[in-house]
Amino acid sequence: MAIKIFIDQGHNPSGYFNSGAEANGLQESEINYQVGIYLRNLLNSDPRFEARVSRPQPDTVLGTNNTTSLAARVAMANQWPADYFISIHCNLNPNPEINGTEVYIYQYFTQGQWLAEQIMGGINDMVGTKNNGIRENPSLYVLRNADMPANLVELGYISNPSDAEKLRNDQYGFAYGIYLGLLRYFGFA
Repeated sequence: MAIKIFIDQGHNPSGYFNSGAEANGLQESEINYQVGIYLRNLLNSDPRFEARVSRPQPDTVLGTNNTTSLAARVAMANQWPADYFISIHCNLNPNPEINGTEVYIYQYFTQGQWLAEQIMGGINDMVGTKNNGIRENPSLYVLRNADMPANLVELGYISNPSDAEKLRNDQYGFAYGIYLGLLRYFGFA
């Protein structure tokens, strides 16, 4: 029985509502989309996993506003039903010095936290971003409403020149880092 992983590529394509952050010539939604596709392909080429994405095409738009967009993503995972939920994002800060990776979870001392720690380690090992820690945030819609352990991964800061370069040039590395984290979490690596 394959482990079912739902990958939510956060935000809608640019030009639509809820399209995410933009900086350094990068669009968050495009990075999220591509990292999610790479991760889906890695997982689906491994017989131990089955993966689906929220945005199968670059122009997939979910919902009609921010709330219905988030609800649609969670509903797809819950109705499948997925075993784990991973939402992919990029961060933005007015201070361009701020950099690194964060993983948000609904609650500490849960499977979500143990998974987040492995995903963080995988990303840090593969692309060399700074570990900004695992952060509890029960107010985040996708974490609050997913019926399974859920992570919201902020890959890096598109507002930071060093992170932006990694996000532009090594999207596969970010995806592989998440995959590596999943392998470690399940004791496969």
